[in-house]
Amino acid sequence: MGNMRIAYQGTEGAYSEEALLKAFPGATPVGFPTFHQVFEAVETGEAEKGVVPVENTTAGSINQTYDLLLESDLHVVGEIVHRVEHCLLAPKGAELKDLKAVKSHPQALAQCDGFLARMRLTPIPVFDTAGAARALAERPEPGVGAIASRRAAELYGLQVLAENIEDYPHNYTRFFIIAREEAKRGEGPHKTSIVFAVRHRPGGLLEALSVFAEAGVNLTKLESRPRRDKPFSYLFYLDLEGHLEDPEPAQALLGLLRRAAFLKVLGSYPAYRNGT
Repeated sequence: MGNMRIAYQGTEGAYSEEALLKAFPGATPVGFPTFHQVFEAVETGEAEKGVVPVENTTAGSINQTYDLLLESDLHVVGEIVHRVEHCLLAPKGAELKDLKAVKSHPQALAQCDGFLARMRLTPIPVFDTAGAARALAERPEPGVGAIASRRAAELYGLQVLAENIEDYPHNYTRFFIIAREEAKRGEGPHKTSIVFAVRHRPGGLLEALSVFAEAGVNLTKLESRPRRDKPFSYLFYLDLEGHLEDPEPAQALLGLLRRAAFLKVLGSYPAYRNGT
């Protein structure tokens, strides 16, 4: 596994890299500036897999990831749930009272919104948490700090002015592992992620969702996203318990296929459990 190249969005020290190394110890992380480039790296074979965030328990879903999953031919082959602990970083010698603004990824800023308001710190969004830390170390700005991980502080020689500054202690981010080939059916519990659209008629969504209750399939997530090709129409992203090859999910998806205007299976994969 040490030779496996796995793509992620961000810079060394990013939370995506931490999650990646937790799932693939010894792999070679390859950072890219954007989610689009992560998908492209996996599609072209520059990386064997990719790790991308899909939702956070505080800030909600990462919409761009879901949009890219819809457009791409890549498959979801696994998931990782990673505890996110935000730290306020600054160049050595700086004090909290000196700070006026803080740079970080928009998701990190959103997860620390209460802290920033209490400290009267102006949030400045940038593309990456660890990238904000590295830029601060390379080009210090008076009165400016960064929100990133403790590991980023250690990597870039910054001091931690405050830790665990996220608004809610149970701050977790869920990541998808993406690959060119589908995951093989393994042992243990699985999940399946799909996206679908319903026909525009009364009861269309209720009719579509009823197939899961009828088949005895439990849903773990349901979220709507606007359709880019049809204004004021929506796609529904759904996670369910079970593998596509299991009888109950197979029955439910066959029923949904008959009722839906559009259906795409994003992947069936091992469910995250107890650090695995």
